[in-house]
Amino acid sequence: MESLDYQGREIRRWTRGPSSFLAAPETGARLMNWNVTLGDGSVRDVIHWPEDLASDDFAKVRGGNPILFPFAGTSYANEKRDHWKTPEDKLLLMPQHGFARNSDFRIASIDEYGFAAELQPNEVASACYPYDYGLTVVYRFAELRVQVSLILENYGDKAMPWSPGYHFYFHLPWRRDLERNDFILKIPAKTAYAYEPNGNLRQLPRPPGEERFSEPSLVNRIHADLKEPEAIFGTANGEENVSVRIEGGGSGSTRTFVTWTESEESPFYCVEPWMGPPNPTAHAQGPRFVGPGQRDEFTVEVNLL
Repeated sequence: MESLDYQGREIRRWTRGPSSFLAAPETGARLMNWNVTLGDGSVRDVIHWPEDLASDDFAKVRGGNPILFPFAGTSYANEKRDHWKTPEDKLLLMPQHGFARNSDFRIASIDEYGFAAELQPNEVASACYPYDYGLTVVYRFAELRVQVSLILENYGDKAMPWSPGYHFYFHLPWRRDLERNDFILKIPAKTAYAYEPNGNLRQLPRPPGEERFSEPSLVNRIHADLKEPEAIFGTANGEENVSVRIEGGGSGSTRTFVTWTESEESPFYCVEPWMGPPNPTAHAQGPRFVGPGQRDEFTVEVNLL
């Protein structure tokens, strides 16, 4: 592991076999880029990060893996966007995707295999999510794999709702001679939803389970009722596959994948593992709760197959 100055900030780099990982542990606990040096000496980006930043706001950069905490997606309450209602029926602000990606973190541990960073809640975070808790983001890097965990510990005397997620920006297409239509995504979901502007979930036709990334309806689709908590995508010939697996989430779980990209020209496609659908405090499936003195964990592993 080494420190370096990149795009005007100090970051860390890990080299594990052919893989190189760039991260900013103190700034949103953000994994920025993962690239792999191939046998012919060329470099393939797995996790996209732009070489030229279009925004000075690091949290809004289209790349890496922003942490979505405490609630992935946009929250609505009483028809108000960016609000949520506590179990005590109190109306509070909640930014889209929560506040972790905008927050400072403290490095709790760091070594040649990864790091653990602890959220340092500011006034905005405390007002949006008024609980006594600790959130730790843990990354472990390997030669062709990365594992990330969110660990939430409840130090208070009342149960805490949460439904976090990860926003991986996968570089796609990763071969210059191919287009999105040459890549296939497999998610074994029995149900699909669209997220309406008022916060409601609108059920879509049952997804086929295998689709090209050029399919327009993939954008902003919620893949739910997973037969297996894993998404696999790669070239249409079955080579160079990427696996995104939610650990510990089997059939019947609320765990979810969301697929999204910004435009047809974007050099990325997001395959996002979430603990559950967006706006969890307002629909029947609901969030998960962490009781007083308890802890919960949401872990995802990305592998090159």
